[in-house]
Amino acid sequence: MKGEYQHTLDAKGRLFIPAKLREELGDSFVVTKGLDECLFLYPLDAWKALEDKIRQLPMSKSRNLQRFFLSAAADVTVDKQGRIVVPPVLRSHAKLVHDVTIIGVLDRAEIWDRQKWDEYNGQLDAGSIAEAMEDLGF
Repeated sequence: MKGEYQHTLDAKGRLFIPAKLREELGDSFVVTKGLDECLFLYPLDAWKALEDKIRQLPMSKSRNLQRFFLSAAADVTVDKQGRIVVPPVLRSHAKLVHDVTIIGVLDRAEIWDRQKWDEYNGQLDAGSIAEAMEDLGF
C-alpha cells in the first residue's frame, strides 16, 4: 500500500477509506492501535500473519504486544459509501477528532490526526532517510 490521503471523521466516527486502499484492505479488515499515536489498518491475511508471529513468541516477550495490539483491535466493514466506523477507544488512542491523514505503508495503512501527521512528517530529514536507506543496502 502507498499514498497519502486527506479526509475528515464525522461526528459518528465514520471515515471514508480511499478506493485505492480499499482495493488492498478488502471490504472487511482490522483496525488497531498503532505506534506514534496513530491507527494501523490490516487486511485480514496480514492481520492473521501478525497474530501468528505474536503467538509464536514466548509469553514473556509477547504479552505486551498481545495487550497493545489485540485489546482494542476491531473488525470493521466498509459501508456502501466507502466508510468505516472507527471505534471510540481507537479514536481516543490516536486523538482523532475531525481532520485525518490516511497513509499506505507497505502491508498496512495508518490513520493519523492530520496535525500530528504534519508534525511527524516535518521531523523527517534527508539525513535520517539516507541513513535508513544505507542500512538496507541502497
